Amino acid sequence: MDIKQLIYLCNLERERHFGRAAEASFVSQPTLSMRLKNLERELGLSLINRSNNFDGFTAEGERVLAWAREIVSVYQGLKLEVESLKHGVNGTLRIGVVPQCSVSLPVLLKAVHDRYPQLDYRVAVLSADQLLESLNSHTVDVGIGFFEMATLRELHFQAEALRDNGVELVYHPHHFPGLAATDDALSLADAAALPLCLAEPTRYFRRYLDNHFRDAALSPRVILESTSVFQLIQGVQVGLGCLIAPGGHLLPEMVPALRHRRLAIAPMARHAALVIAEPGRATPLAQHFFDEVRRWLVQP
Repeated sequence: MDIKQLIYLCNLERERHFGRAAEASFVSQPTLSMRLKNLERELGLSLINRSNNFDGFTAEGERVLAWAREIVSVYQGLKLEVESLKHGVNGTLRIGVVPQCSVSLPVLLKAVHDRYPQLDYRVAVLSADQLLESLNSHTVDVGIGFFEMATLRELHFQAEALRDNGVELVYHPHHFPGLAATDDALSLADAAALPLCLAEPTRYFRRYLDNHFRDAALSPRVILESTSVFQLIQGVQVGLGCLIAPGGHLLPEMVPALRHRRLAIAPMARHAALVIAEPGRATPLAQHFFDEVRRWLVQP
C-alpha cells in the first residue's frame, strides 16, 4: 500500500467516475484501475462495486475510504508544512462557502492577503449540509456558512463565530420609492407583500425565511428564484423585485444605487461561522488562515 493508491481512491470518491478520477490523479485510466485492484489484492478486500462503470464502494470500501481520507489529509498537510518552512505561508486553500452568509468573502480574503500574499484560494459554493460533509471528508480546508455550534463542538472543529448583522431587505428606490420613506425595520408582512428575489428553497437561509413566512401564515410572491446571488442582485437592480439577505453579505460599493431596510425577524437557529479541523488535523494553511481571520474579526 502506498499514498498514491489512497489518493486515487479519494479522487474516485470525489469524481464518481474512473476516467475523471484518472485525470484528477494525472495518470491514465488503466493505470488508476490497476493500482486500485492491486490495493484490493493487498488488503484482501473488494473495495469498489464494478460494472461497466463505477458503481459506488462496497461496505468494506467505505471503511477503508474513511481511513484513506485521514491519511491523505495528513500527507497533504505534511507537504504544505514543508513548503511553509521553506518558502513561508504559500499554496492554495480550498474554501467551501454557502451562497449567502453574514460576511463578504472577498473582504475577508483581502484582509488575509495583506498578511499572506502568497496564498491562493479555490472557492466552492455549497449548501450548509454539503459544507459540513465536505469539512468531515477533508475535501475543503475551510468552511464559511451556517452551523449548529453544538455540533461543531461535538465534532471537535475549530470555529469562530461571525458577527450577526441581522437580516435586511435590499431594494432599488427608483422602483420601490415607498420603501425609502423611512429607515425603520420592515415587518415580515410588509416584506411578503413585495415581489421577492430569493435563493432557491434547498438553501438554509431560504428555508429559514420560508419557515417564518409559513409560521406567520404569509404567502410571499417569489418572482425570481436562483442559486446565483449575481442573478438575484441583477433582478433587484432592474426593479424586478427585492432581495432578502443576511446583513453584511453584500459590498455596498458594488451596488451603490440600492438601499437597505432591516427586516424584523427572529434570529436564525444556526450561527454563521468560520470553521476548520481541530488543532493538529487542520492543514498549516488552514490554521494560518483561521488565526489571521480571528485577529481581523476583533479589530475595531
